[in-house]
Amino acid sequence: MKIRAGYEIIHTCPKPTPMILTLSVHPSRVNDLESVDRMMFDPPIPANTYHDSFGNFCHVIEAPAGQLKIHSDFVIRDSGKPDLVAPGAVQHPLGDLPVDTLLFLLGSRYCETDRLSNVAWNLFGNVPKGWPLVQAICDFVHGHITFNYAHASPLRTAFDAYNERRGVCRDFAHLAVTLCRCMNIPARYCTGYLGDFGVPIDVNPMDFSAWFEVYLGDRWYTFDARHNTQRIGRILMARGRDATDVAIVTSFGPATLTSFKVVSDEVV
Repeated sequence: MKIRAGYEIIHTCPKPTPMILTLSVHPSRVNDLESVDRMMFDPPIPANTYHDSFGNFCHVIEAPAGQLKIHSDFVIRDSGKPDLVAPGAVQHPLGDLPVDTLLFLLGSRYCETDRLSNVAWNLFGNVPKGWPLVQAICDFVHGHITFNYAHASPLRTAFDAYNERRGVCRDFAHLAVTLCRCMNIPARYCTGYLGDFGVPIDVNPMDFSAWFEVYLGDRWYTFDARHNTQRIGRILMARGRDATDVAIVTSFGPATLTSFKVVSDEVV
């Protein structure tokens, strides 16, 4: 399948404001692009592009005083296959894990493993390790949190989401990531596009989506605690420890979001 995707984001700043943008398609998907995922600015401004420590494309800009529109529009090929399922994928003892996965066992800004460790072991201590354990965590998070866009908060952590039992996709991902880490499974936070392919159309405006990946067997696997089902058409933008590492816009000064549009539609 082919997917047309992109965004239009408008910020208004009272004065020139530095920003880091993490909005580009992940390097692992660049070869699938049928047209260039070019970040454009109105008014035109320069951008310094780099790879961060997690391998994501990032851009440093100085937004001018007033209004800045950031936008992109591209077409990408996708297999059209759902997320891979591997019920036999095993969980490794800590000493057998690749060293580059160990970072994703540690607590982070939104994933407080220290505050949820006892909760995790009480809930999942008797669940078979590996794939069944991750699925049990997804089942729990999916049933524990009520999704509502009105409940979005940039300050809510995994511990908050566990106690408040409400949130948006990032909260589902943060809680699931934290519980996996508490159970000694490396887990990393992902953000990107997820259109309504093979599922009923969501009446709400399109947004970027959050999911997560765990290391089992000899690779990383995709899980999605919000939807708790295999989906098709994911377009990865960035991976990190949590939403701090992959924020679409990190502003180093006052900036008001005045317009936000995301597109992810199949090309027919």
